[in-house]
Amino acid sequence: MIERAVPEPGPGEVLVRVRAAGINPVDWQTRAGQGVARGMGPMPFTVGWDVSGEVVTVGSAVSDFRPGDEVFGMPRFPAQAAAYAEYVVAPAGELAPKPRRLDHAHAAALPLAGLTAWQALTGKAGVRPGQRVLVHAAAGGVGHLAVQIAKARGAYVIGTASAGKHEFLRELGADELIDYHRQSFESVVSDVDAVIELAGGDNAARSLRTLRPGGVLVDVAHGGPRGLGAGTGLRVTTMLVKPDGRALRELAALADDGRLRVELDSTFDLTEAAVAHAVGEKRATTGKLVLRCASGAEARS
Repeated sequence: MIERAVPEPGPGEVLVRVRAAGINPVDWQTRAGQGVARGMGPMPFTVGWDVSGEVVTVGSAVSDFRPGDEVFGMPRFPAQAAAYAEYVVAPAGELAPKPRRLDHAHAAALPLAGLTAWQALTGKAGVRPGQRVLVHAAAGGVGHLAVQIAKARGAYVIGTASAGKHEFLRELGADELIDYHRQSFESVVSDVDAVIELAGGDNAARSLRTLRPGGVLVDVAHGGPRGLGAGTGLRVTTMLVKPDGRALRELAALADDGRLRVELDSTFDLTEAAVAHAVGEKRATTGKLVLRCASGAEARS
């Protein structure tokens, strides 16, 4: 842990007392020098982007928030946000009011995974009512939110997950489930309008066989080879999630309406970040991992 003075917000920014920080695969990838490490500046740097907490002070030209407001967000990604800390300075436009129905731990688990699912489904795939959507790694951090967002948009949702997670996904609204340990999904799924690929490996290439003519594969995991889909009439796209305060408000509305459940696998104290990363790297979690960040007089990171 490193002791630092509490930062001060600049114009258009707010200082947030962090109550919880969400953990995502990009955190441990970046820590290891991969992920978005090249954009983080010289070592040492602090990882983490998902935050939920209270506004302490606001900079000039901020009108949306006041001290005491509860907020959540994914500031600055893919630049350094240093969310594994007790205080974070964030652009006000990249935050949103915390969902009323969620505590800070659940709210902190939502931004990066939720925005990834939202932007993949609404921006990249343009999912509409009645369409068929295949979500890989459906019980994971992004996947379990993608299932629910697709359902909220009126889609028929097919998910891949181990058999032990099927009941959980049925509770979230999945219409059809495939145990990837026992079945090749491409042999039983067809006529899909959109695939949200979150698993990596050769899943992207195999998923092309499930798409209807004109369908779209959103390769969030970036596992497909360059040129995948060329000459097939299918659309293949990748993405990198972006901060979006307006989309966060949409996600908060879904949560407050009871249509978006955020599942926590485990929570850890801020001092246990290394342990939490070790758990995440096993890739066996259901839902999200979160750090509890108690705030004191100094910011620790």
